[in-house]
Amino acid sequence: MVQSGGKNVGQMILGIGGSGLGQALAAVAAALLLRLISGPGPAISPEADAGDDYTDAVDDEAETPDVGKVVPVTIRWRNINCSLSDKSSAAVRFLLKNVSGEAKPGRLLAIMGPSGSGKTTLLNVLAGQLAASPRLRLSGLLEVNGNPSPNKAHKFAYVRQEDLFFSQLTVRETLSLAAELQLPQISSSEERLEYVNGLLFKLGLISCADTIVGDVKVRGISGGEKKRLSVACELIASPSVIFADEPTTGLDAFQAEKVMETLRQLAQDGHTVICSIHQPRSSVYSKFDDIVLLTEGALVYAGPAHDEPLAYFSKFGYNCPDHVNPAEFLADLISIDYSSAESVYSSQKRVDGLVESFSQQASLVLYATPITRREVSNKGTMFDTKNRVQKKGGWWRQFRLLLKRAWMQASRDGPTNKVRARMSVASAVIFGSVFWRMGRSQTSIQDRMGLLQVAVINTAMAALTKTVGVFPKERAIVNREHAKGSYTLGPYLLSKLLAEIPVGSAFPLMFGAILYPMARLHPTLSRFGKFCGIVTVESFAASAMGLTVGAMVPTTEAAMAVGPSLMTVFLVFGGYYVNAENTPIIFRWIPSVSLIRWAFQGLCINEFRGLQFDHQHSYDIQNGEQALERISFGGSHIRETLVAQSRILLFWYSTTYLLLQKNKPKHQLLEAAPLDQIQPAVQLELLNTKQDEQTEPNEDNEQPVTVEKVELNQPPSESPPIDFVLEGL
Repeated sequence: MVQSGGKNVGQMILGIGGSGLGQALAAVAAALLLRLISGPGPAISPEADAGDDYTDAVDDEAETPDVGKVVPVTIRWRNINCSLSDKSSAAVRFLLKNVSGEAKPGRLLAIMGPSGSGKTTLLNVLAGQLAASPRLRLSGLLEVNGNPSPNKAHKFAYVRQEDLFFSQLTVRETLSLAAELQLPQISSSEERLEYVNGLLFKLGLISCADTIVGDVKVRGISGGEKKRLSVACELIASPSVIFADEPTTGLDAFQAEKVMETLRQLAQDGHTVICSIHQPRSSVYSKFDDIVLLTEGALVYAGPAHDEPLAYFSKFGYNCPDHVNPAEFLADLISIDYSSAESVYSSQKRVDGLVESFSQQASLVLYATPITRREVSNKGTMFDTKNRVQKKGGWWRQFRLLLKRAWMQASRDGPTNKVRARMSVASAVIFGSVFWRMGRSQTSIQDRMGLLQVAVINTAMAALTKTVGVFPKERAIVNREHAKGSYTLGPYLLSKLLAEIPVGSAFPLMFGAILYPMARLHPTLSRFGKFCGIVTVESFAASAMGLTVGAMVPTTEAAMAVGPSLMTVFLVFGGYYVNAENTPIIFRWIPSVSLIRWAFQGLCINEFRGLQFDHQHSYDIQNGEQALERISFGGSHIRETLVAQSRILLFWYSTTYLLLQKNKPKHQLLEAAPLDQIQPAVQLELLNTKQDEQTEPNEDNEQPVTVEKVELNQPPSESPPIDFVLEGL
């Protein structure tokens, strides 16, 4: 679909405005629109599956599992290695080095470590959310309930650091719409309301249920409430596993504790909860059941939390002082101090010893599940493999719900709408004052063309900048919901277009209603109606172009740079600055796709046709038809401009659809490690603290690993030269 779409895009560019090719364009655009509207339902992603038993039983017409039922899931990972190669050299930096462990249902597992230790990387690997890159290499084994993942995929939720919502919806509306999209089997509104209210009570959101979410422009719920709302949205489908990427980031101590208490309660309800966290307060640390300590991508400890890791490190002479936060003590213990060469050597020596010691002790702990050839096939595993198709409700049902959400977002966005209204009024007043009551003299011809040109530019730029400033953020929400299989892109784009028609058309109409009488343009009601219609269609075409730019670039800042630059190119070939007959051959296609040119042509035809001018010489322009011939618009009709603008609008929407389909997130392959390199994995059980590894040999009669005690932040008396590499190979 994407490859063929690229050819269609090229045909569209060449066909807009032509007679025969224009008809071909209409056929191609209609085919794309039909594909956009009647496309297949979303494929179930790994997070949309419900565990082993459910996956085996589901088929294309299967029903979803009981709402609220949690399937217990145990996740085990062995020898996870993740390396990143440098683009400019052959250097390789290891993000994860032979990391192993497990997460059990009913327990809250925290991945801890200093900044850059690989916490988020490991969490993304376990969740299958590691962004694909040709410079990344990921290998290891990942098991779900004893089976290689995702052959038996599990139902999981991923709570990201950024809380992304539609800002004008209330908390209850956000959850209700998410429930309707993800749980079509709940047909009764009473059952759905009861289910949503249960989530509100469970997550402590009932007090702010009818408060809008808000954003930087409008104050809404607090940061902690947004984080709990993120969790609530992910809990709608009753996931077995919940991943949370640093859920306390940006929160004060009280809100952070409330969020972690929520995650702990979810773990006690039977979910498997895994979160990454950076140096939590002591009250938050006490809520963890298990912890995984990472430093520079290597495993330092994996086991029960609370006092067990303190007892483990005390064997090597590192004792946590009284009245000190254990999380702070552990963070200082496994961090590299870069304040001086001596401190780097000292802390690096300490960390290397702890990593080696835990690696040797962990080799004594084996899984009950044996390693077989079936589990380590060389084909690799992709997390986002396409699974069976399951409809998340009908197309029209998705469209109805998305149209409702888009209308609430557009109509309630008071600050943006007020700014746009004020700018429309101000621009109309300024332009109307400059071109006040133009007459019929020869000089008024240039004035009329200049006014129509600035009117076209003002309308297009206003619509473009509004869209490119908003859509890149909205795209992240759409990608997340589309990946879940909540809906397809066709209903979303169509609902967005229709929902913005009432609000979006108000501003061009407001602009035209003020400017038209002030400048005393062609004084007939029908001409005024056509003027407003042309600028309104142009506004929506510019907004569609903004959607394409927002879908093409990664950030809002980039969209704000690309959008106006692209519009400037269309402006140069808009018919006012360069005559179409004088355009170089290699650029002849640009006026055909320029929404500025078509809008300007339509306004000129509407204004000049039938208009008589004062003249004194034979070479003077006597009527509007002669003025149109001067700018190569003679013989054209307004209907042609409206059709061309409609084609441009359809072209940009189709291109946006193709870009969203093509640029949807792709996740890194998990390659199976060679059989001879697989080591026993680490069980989250307390290691034998009674055994003194510093004095007794291990079971294989090998020499024990000794860890020379190095005081925290205390350099050795004589520091040898530093001859190690801090960033891998």
